[in-house]
Amino acid sequence: MKYTCSVAMGPVDQLIEIAKTAEEVGFDSIALPDSLFYMEKQSADYPYTADGSRMWNADTPWVDPLIAAGAMGAVTSTLRFYTNVMKLGSRNPLLLARQVGSVANLTDNRFGFGVGIGWAPEEFEWCGQPYAKRGARVDEMIEVIKLVLDGGMVEFHGEFFDFDKLQMSPAPSKPVPFYVGG
Repeated sequence: MKYTCSVAMGPVDQLIEIAKTAEEVGFDSIALPDSLFYMEKQSADYPYTADGSRMWNADTPWVDPLIAAGAMGAVTSTLRFYTNVMKLGSRNPLLLARQVGSVANLTDNRFGFGVGIGWAPEEFEWCGQPYAKRGARVDEMIEVIKLVLDGGMVEFHGEFFDFDKLQMSPAPSKPVPFYVGG
């Protein structure tokens, strides 16, 4: 049996020690949550509680999961890391491909990319991304990210993203596993 340690809302200054200890006691992986910011007022209910309220407040720590994976990977040798889940809809897929590829390379392919759409209209709007058609946009983002991570010169011409030949180097030496969740 394999065990995962979730570090959701944990103290940022303890993440490195948590990773070392998790590896020492036999955990297989660490799940890294994602949240861009806390909105004082939200226009949509949080979908994962009965009353729509969030389970955290403005002071709850949310370290960037990709940076955390790189830092934790530097002090471990067998522990795997995955985002649980990174909200893609408010982000740029080419930048994410670069970041995910870097983490995969820095951790010797011990990284998996857990992705979701995101639920808060404000996260999209305030990051300059449309909330409408977010599902189709995220589907296309996953295509773009996987394509770029595969390595070599690639181009993409879709509904939401359009670019001529480019290459990210170095590409990960193994495919990055993707996990789609909500």
